Amino acid sequence: MGSARDRQSVAGFFSLPHLSAGFVAVLVGYTSSAVIIFQAAGAAGASAAEISSWLWALGIGMGLTSAGLSIYFRTPVLTAWSTPGAALLVTALSGVPINEAIGIFIFSSSLILLCGITGWFEKIMHHVPMPLAGAMLAGVLLQFGINLFTVMQSSLLLVGVMLGAFILIKRVLPRYTIPIVLLAGCAVSFFQEQLNIDALNWQWSSPVWVTPVFNLQTMIGVGVPLFIITMASQNVPGVAVLRANGYDTPVSPLLTWTGLTGVVLAPFGGFSYNLAAITAAICMGNEAGQDRSKRYMASVWAGGFYLLTGLFGSTIASLFAAFPAALVMAIAGLALLSTIGNSLSAALAEPSDREAALLTFLVTASGLNLLGISSAFWGLCIGLIAYYAQKSIRFNH
Repeated sequence: MGSARDRQSVAGFFSLPHLSAGFVAVLVGYTSSAVIIFQAAGAAGASAAEISSWLWALGIGMGLTSAGLSIYFRTPVLTAWSTPGAALLVTALSGVPINEAIGIFIFSSSLILLCGITGWFEKIMHHVPMPLAGAMLAGVLLQFGINLFTVMQSSLLLVGVMLGAFILIKRVLPRYTIPIVLLAGCAVSFFQEQLNIDALNWQWSSPVWVTPVFNLQTMIGVGVPLFIITMASQNVPGVAVLRANGYDTPVSPLLTWTGLTGVVLAPFGGFSYNLAAITAAICMGNEAGQDRSKRYMASVWAGGFYLLTGLFGSTIASLFAAFPAALVMAIAGLALLSTIGNSLSAALAEPSDREAALLTFLVTASGLNLLGISSAFWGLCIGLIAYYAQKSIRFNH
């Protein structure tokens, strides 16, 4: 017989809030950007078997890193592919042989691995104040909260039922709010015949090895931008999410392992692995459990679902595609509601830092994109300039 602590640990792992938060995080991640992966693989001239291998490599890599790092650090560490990086590859890989594309992926992941080993990135992030981290997180997530009501115009019954269930269940059974809301949304979608279950076709994915070719021109022309975009648009917000939610997990080991995973799985199509931001926030909010110290279980569950998406590849992608877009947008907005509120509260709590935080929030929320780098990076840069300029003026006076 196991000890009471063991039984409690097992019960905690199978907690419904942890399981549902992990599922929603993976659901939102796949439904929002899986199509870009297909486009990027197609741009590289990948065959159907190789595209399936890409999904296998991404799912296995994200699953192992999410579950492994979360268990080791006892914090909700969620990894993801680089969606902005995939968008870059859709155009940048046009005309590039797939063997050279694999060489690009290995080169970019090696640079991330180097940042993790040397600790350069973590030293830089030490100079990012908490109000700015909270402001950037709020700016990144704001659109998800707004989309909840935007989509209501075209799907009033579905979103209305989900919103009503959220408001009611939040007061009665707060621990189970999101899973019950998700079930309510699925029920409405079923009765409205919006669940496209017929498109499912179950089959295993198989890894396909592609021997890398290293072309200096394409490594610099595509590999360096992929590295910069991944670091600026994914890892910077990813660290901000951790810090804004009060987790002081060391960053360098996270980058080391995501970079190493990319180097190992690149020949199978794993083009990039990095810290998640938006989906990670789902695993860190109140909906992932009331006990902050146990929320890492949500990321462990997400890792398990990632592994399933890898093993079944395109089958799981079609499963997520079976959910109507309105349901996915609504559940994402509702799951992130408390995180948006907490982030804004942390960003604007200190009057002396409020202007810099507000600039960070507005630039990030604007969707500004310069040089192929997302608004989260530019919001943080402008906020830091304003923050340290204000500190300098105060110091001189």
